[in-house]
Amino acid sequence: MRGKHVWYELLTTDPEAAEGFYNAVVGWGTQPFSDDNPYKMWTAGERPIGGRMELPEEARAAGAPPHWLAHIATADVDATAARAEELGGGVVTPPQDIPEVGRFATLRDPFGAGFFAFTPSGDSPQPEGRPGHGEFSWHELMTDDHERAFDFYSSLFGWEKGEAMDMGEHGVYQLFREGGADEDLGGMMNRPKEMPVSAWIYYVNVEDLDGAVEAVEAHGGTVMNGPMEVPGGDRVAQCMDPQGAVFALHEYGAGSGQ
Repeated sequence: MRGKHVWYELLTTDPEAAEGFYNAVVGWGTQPFSDDNPYKMWTAGERPIGGRMELPEEARAAGAPPHWLAHIATADVDATAARAEELGGGVVTPPQDIPEVGRFATLRDPFGAGFFAFTPSGDSPQPEGRPGHGEFSWHELMTDDHERAFDFYSSLFGWEKGEAMDMGEHGVYQLFREGGADEDLGGMMNRPKEMPVSAWIYYVNVEDLDGAVEAVEAHGGTVMNGPMEVPGGDRVAQCMDPQGAVFALHEYGAGSGQ
């Protein structure tokens, strides 16, 4: 399970508005974590896939916009956090426990992109095969130096390189996967000049990309790029929700088996 993305967190300035937006765009529901814990989880069908919470005041004061962060599984959060610092990254939130859930730390890579390292307290089975509609299906890092970024994440999570795709003037798009896996998790490339900071973009799989894009615009979001076809026949669009969190949409091509 090391290196697997297991949970996706939206930190936003308006959690209630975000619920309505993502329900309209990708069909997610929400449910409370428990009767005595009001934390809301996103659900794709019946399966919880992530959660949403208020963007902390200290993050707002530091200028952080609403954003998505993924939890990446690791066997030892404390060792992963220490290793991240050794490799030039940083610890934003030190390792801490979530009772009956696991242990996590908020980290950043050497170029500033944030993520969670997470060790579940028990078994946390993940669905087999390609992600279905409403699930996160691709993980894309736009960074200052994709080769150094890959080395950083590979050291932390055991990721391996897939194909390196020449994107012409946009440079190399390096695919990556879990150690020993056959399917790619996502890609990394050097960020374009118009992208002000290094960051992860998470793609949600949808059955009808054009319909989802229409819903983004109809409910106050912004389509920043696309829809467009990518190598292999899939189609994607990068978007921003009404509060300013960036995300992307992903429709499988005809040959994907979906």
